[in-house]
Amino acid sequence: MNREALVVGINLYPFLKDPLGKPQHLQRAAADAVALAKMLKEHGGFQVYLALEADPADGSLPVDRDLISDISPNREDLEEAIGRLFNPPSEIPGEGNDTALLFFAGHGLVKEAGGVREGFLATSDANGKDRWGLSFNWLRQVLLKSKVRQKLVWLDCCYSGELLNFDEAYPGKLGRDKDTCLIAASRSFEAAEELAGEHGLLTRALLEELDQKKRKESRVTNYSLVDYVTQKLRTTRQRPVYRNFGSEIVITGEKEQVRRATLITEVCPYKGLESFGFNDEDPKYFYGRTALVDEMLDRLRERNFLAVVGASGSGKSSAVQAGLLHQLQLGQRLSGSDEWKIVIFRPGKHPLESLVRAFGGAPEQFDFSDGLNLAQLVRITGYPEVVLVADQFEEAFTLCEDLKLREWFFACLLRALEKPRTNLRVIITMRSDFFGKCTEQDYSGLAKKIQNNLVTVTPMSRDDLQEAIEKPAWKVGLDVPRDLVERMLSDVEEQPGSLPLLQYTLQELWKNHEGNCLTLAAYTKLGGVKGTLEKRADQVYDNLPKEQQSAAKRLFLELTQLGEGTEDTRRQVYTKDLVNEYNFKQ
Repeated sequence: MNREALVVGINLYPFLKDPLGKPQHLQRAAADAVALAKMLKEHGGFQVYLALEADPADGSLPVDRDLISDISPNREDLEEAIGRLFNPPSEIPGEGNDTALLFFAGHGLVKEAGGVREGFLATSDANGKDRWGLSFNWLRQVLLKSKVRQKLVWLDCCYSGELLNFDEAYPGKLGRDKDTCLIAASRSFEAAEELAGEHGLLTRALLEELDQKKRKESRVTNYSLVDYVTQKLRTTRQRPVYRNFGSEIVITGEKEQVRRATLITEVCPYKGLESFGFNDEDPKYFYGRTALVDEMLDRLRERNFLAVVGASGSGKSSAVQAGLLHQLQLGQRLSGSDEWKIVIFRPGKHPLESLVRAFGGAPEQFDFSDGLNLAQLVRITGYPEVVLVADQFEEAFTLCEDLKLREWFFACLLRALEKPRTNLRVIITMRSDFFGKCTEQDYSGLAKKIQNNLVTVTPMSRDDLQEAIEKPAWKVGLDVPRDLVERMLSDVEEQPGSLPLLQYTLQELWKNHEGNCLTLAAYTKLGGVKGTLEKRADQVYDNLPKEQQSAAKRLFLELTQLGEGTEDTRRQVYTKDLVNEYNFKQ
C-alpha cells in the first residue's frame, strides 16, 4: 500500500505589495499546509512531502521535523514533484502510488492575453509578469494521464475552481479514471478569503472533518468530506466547488481501515461469464474500452440513435452499460440538460410488453393492436432527457416469432426519434451476424438507420487486454506477475469471442490467489483460458448421476438457439417452459 501526499504552503510572494508599496505576504498558507500534513500523516497513513515558503522569523509556524522535505515551492521543483506524484515512473504495483494527494495553499493568479483567460497556481518564483507558476491546464493534463488508482487534489487559493473545467478544456474526457476527488476553495472567477488569526476557509473545514479525535464516525472518505465542506461553507461569500468520481477513497480512519482501503481481496473484480452491468459496483472494475466509450459518447452527442454492433462475446453490453451509461451517470453531458432517465430492457419474446415494463408500466393496460406510442412513455417519465437502451437487440429475431409484432416494435422505436425536438435517445446492442436479418424487410428503415449510426465493437488491442487483466486486480490490492500477463495475452490474442472465457479464467484465478498475488502456477493448473471453463463444465457434468446427465443434455439443447445463416447462440427460456416432463423423463 503506497499513499503519498505533496502538501504545499506558500506565504511569501515578492510581487505582492500593499497600496504603499510594502511587501504584503499571506499569513496562513504555510501554517495551513503544516496542519494538514500532520493530519494526513497521523490519521491517514500518508507519506507526506512538504514544500513551504514562509518567513523564517515567523515563530508561529509549528514545523514538525519529520515532515520537512527538500522540495522547493518554485515552478521547476513543484512541476517535477507533482508529475512524479501522479505519474510515477512505473505501473508495476509496489513501485507507484495507490493513493496520491496534492494540497496547495497559497495564491492563485489569472492571466488574460489575446482574449484568452488562463489560471495558475502561483509558485514561490511567480511575479505576475513573465512567471506565473503552474497552469491549471497543465495540472488537468497530468490528472488525465495519471495511472494512480486514487487521486485527490485540494486547492485553497484564488480562482482554483478553474481546475475543474474539464468539460470545457477536454470535452468527453472527464471521469476516465474513476476514483478521483477534486476540491477547490472558490469558483474560477472569485478570490479565496484568508481570515486573520484563522486557517483559510477551505482548510479549516478540511481539518475539522479529518480530525479523528473529534469525530464520532471512524473514517472519512472523499464523499463524506465533500458533504461536510459544502455544508460548512454554504453561507460564506466564496463558494467551494468539487467533483467526486468512482468508488469512495478512505482518507483518514483507523489504521486497519486505511490499510484495507487499498487491499480488499475479498472483493472479486472480475465478472466471469456475466457482462458488466449498469450499477454501483461493476463500473469500478471495467477497464480496457476507454477509446470505444469515448467514441460512443461523441456519437451520442451528435445524434439520437446509436447501434453498437459486434461479434458474440466482444463485450458490447459491458461497454454500453458499465462504460457509456456510467459516464452519463458521472456527469457527462449529451445536450444542455444534465438530468436524464436511463431505461434498459431486452426485447424478449414480446418486445412491446418488455418496453412498457422497462418504463414501469403494466402491459395489460395497453392496447398493442396497432403498435405502441413510445413518445407517450417518454413524456410520462417527467425527465427532460431519456436514454433508452435495447440490449441484445437480436432477440427481436431469435425470440419474437410474430413478424407483425416485430415490425410494430421497430416502428415504435424509430418513429419516436423522428419527432421534432425529441428528448429521446435510443441505443441498441446487437450481434454483427444479425445485421443481415435487418435487411430482410423494410422494418421502417431499420437497416439504413443502423448503417448510418454504427459503432463497431472490434477486438481489444493488446494494451487494452492488459489493462482489463491488471487494473481490476490492482483495484483490490492484488498483484499480477508480468509472466502471467504475457501468458494470458498470448492465449487470447486473435481469438474471437474470448473475452467471456478470459473473465471466467480471471475469476477462477482470483478464487485461487495466494496472499495478494495471482499466480502463473494456478493459471497452469486451471488449464489456461481455453481449458478452465471446459474442465469445470466436464467436472460438473461427470459428477451428475446418469439420469441427470440425460436431463442436462436436453436442458442445454433447449437453451441453444440454432442459427439460420448465423452462429448458434444462447436462448432465453422461461423456467415454466424449460422444466417439463420430457426433459426430466428418466
